[in-house]
Amino acid sequence: MVTSAAPSGKRFEGTPKVAVTRHLVPEVEARMTELFDVTLNRADQPLSREELKALMQSAHVLVPTVTDKIDAALIAEAGDQLKLIANYGAGTEHIDLKAAAARKIMVTNTPGVFTDDTADIAMCGIIGVPRRIREGVELVRSGAWTGWAPSGMLGRKLGGKVLGIVGMGRIGQAVAHRAKAFGLEIAYHNRKPLPEAIERMLGARYVESLDELLAQADIVTLHSPLTEETRGMLDARRIALMKPGASIINTARGELIDQEALIDALQSGHLAGAGLDVYPDEPNVDHRLIEHPNVMTLPHIGSATTEGREASGEKVIANIRFWMDGHRPPDQVLEGLV
Repeated sequence: MVTSAAPSGKRFEGTPKVAVTRHLVPEVEARMTELFDVTLNRADQPLSREELKALMQSAHVLVPTVTDKIDAALIAEAGDQLKLIANYGAGTEHIDLKAAAARKIMVTNTPGVFTDDTADIAMCGIIGVPRRIREGVELVRSGAWTGWAPSGMLGRKLGGKVLGIVGMGRIGQAVAHRAKAFGLEIAYHNRKPLPEAIERMLGARYVESLDELLAQADIVTLHSPLTEETRGMLDARRIALMKPGASIINTARGELIDQEALIDALQSGHLAGAGLDVYPDEPNVDHRLIEHPNVMTLPHIGSATTEGREASGEKVIANIRFWMDGHRPPDQVLEGLV
């Protein structure tokens, strides 16, 4: 197993130069300024490749986000002084971990802090798509609503429906906990089953085959990390396995779904709708998704709470300070386990 570099046991001498690629919440930036020789991005514009390269050639610590692609070529051009990439966020698919390990650059992340926030946004889609919330809001705002009618805006009730959770990590389990209260039947697919005690607590049953889960579910919600194995895992063949009138919720990564296949299934009516917080080419969102009456299109706000963003920044700071002191940071990423 390849891992990122381990601490040497020697405390960092002096004050490290820390480069932050995006504008963070004020409390976090203020604390970083107190502790480190920090370069901030007050304009909050995504940095170009050349700007990232310049930071990596001068800083001891880089603090990137999901919008920064730190690939092998960029890491190869980093200065020898760069020893830590302290990612702001849990996902690390935008960082070439193997290349970082080869250069003895440690990588850390901030897991756990956005679990509840992301699960809440997933529930917005799980509730909102079957009940046609997006369409209803547009109807009122457009002035086209003519009043209550017995057959108006009919959606689907949640109670008794099967919620298929793909990826049963922290967020998947938090979604299951919430969904149980709405009377949904919880089925899930994961690399391996959860312990029986957790399954009982969540009222969840394991489905070994992803294809089988898709065929059973009325609503499918995605909570898998993006890897080469999961990229495009919901392709045309698998979407065709889903029940007519089913819906898809995605708060994980846009690349998990073949977007053209999704749009085809929505336009044909095979899928009733979708709740999307992520897209394969952010910030670009396909106009066909925006125009569909029952697609909830959110601007990647799963983690967008003040509390979550502050907690993520605090984890970044803690990881840097552990590294400075020559200790293994609590959130060191092991390349072979991602």
